[in-house]
Amino acid sequence: MSALGSQADPSATGREWRTLLGRKTVLTVAHTITYAKRLVDILSLVDDDFRVQVAFTAPPHVFGDEVPRFLHRLGCAVLPWEEAVRMPFDVAVAAGPKGVERLRAPLITLPHGAAYLKVVTAPAEPGVAGLRRQDVAPGGRLPAAIVLPHHADLPELARNCPEAVPLARVVGDPVYDRMSVSLPLRGRYREALGLRDGEKLVVVSSTWGARSAFARFEALLPRLLSELPGDEYRCVVLAHPNVWSGHGAWQVRSWLRHCARLGICLLPPEEDWRSVLIAADWIIGDHGSVTLYGTLTPAPILLASSPAQDINPASPAAALALTAPALSPVHPLVDQLRYAAAEYRREEYAAISARITSQPGCFHRNMRRLLYRTLGLGQPAHAPVTAPLPVPPPLASRPAAGQEVAV
Repeated sequence: MSALGSQADPSATGREWRTLLGRKTVLTVAHTITYAKRLVDILSLVDDDFRVQVAFTAPPHVFGDEVPRFLHRLGCAVLPWEEAVRMPFDVAVAAGPKGVERLRAPLITLPHGAAYLKVVTAPAEPGVAGLRRQDVAPGGRLPAAIVLPHHADLPELARNCPEAVPLARVVGDPVYDRMSVSLPLRGRYREALGLRDGEKLVVVSSTWGARSAFARFEALLPRLLSELPGDEYRCVVLAHPNVWSGHGAWQVRSWLRHCARLGICLLPPEEDWRSVLIAADWIIGDHGSVTLYGTLTPAPILLASSPAQDINPASPAAALALTAPALSPVHPLVDQLRYAAAEYRREEYAAISARITSQPGCFHRNMRRLLYRTLGLGQPAHAPVTAPLPVPPPLASRPAAGQEVAV
């Protein structure tokens, strides 16, 4: 029998599991590291279930070069894309649309970030990224289910692809839920990072693209070094994995080599940023998902970039742009951090974070129900658990930007 259980054709693949046969099969479609990390987190829902076999594949993608190595490091069984599209599966899960119409499986699609924050302005493909017809029904094929984080996303879906609305399932947001249950561990995360008593952590978060915060790092990072006293402040940079993939890891490290030598920590794209964000005293960010998830924490936020032309006006990113102070290029940075802290109103940021999900604390319950129904299996007889995030490694343990990495 084939590698992947009862449905698969033995002639379709050279990989075989000869110990446990007849499993229900889940194909995880990981286009990029961002997508892969989101999907791997969700697959805890089938932990301990010997009825289910999970496999992974990495379709061709402009930002997907590092995905196979990332999955192999996790110990995942990775099928070549051209092999995966020839095989039947009981269900496939994907956080991006590229090529998924070729799959021979009921498909569940999920967003890969917080809400639907960005708009595409290209004349041929305008609209809210993730909710356009080509995103929802690539190649003209509708999925089995479309996972949405919030009921407020339904009107945009209805405008773009009304026939997809009956397939929509408002399930919630897994990152929101895991960060929420982890907030009480903030002190433990700070201790694990190596922060001393009284030391302040500034987290700089950037999405990708020409109007992201990263596009302004050439001016911003020297200010962090020159204006923040090194004995009082630590700085961590969280750059979107697409920045690393698009420019190459060597190039990103090279650009930030001098800053790293002077104390700025650059978090690699494969590492978990969520516990670091929870540990922050301030967040300097932009219109990306990481900055928005920062509204869950008690850290004041300053926006280094918030381009209106890139932001979905109905999204919580638009509300954040009206609430968080904008970073000034001329005023002293320490004064701006103090101003942001003095003006911070927790209730304002809680209202923004509430727009991330209309099912707070329920993602694992809702998603497991959907996944098992699509598989044609009864759920395990125990409640799914939203586990707290693990403690992060010390900041000092990470290689400096520009440092050679063994290959």
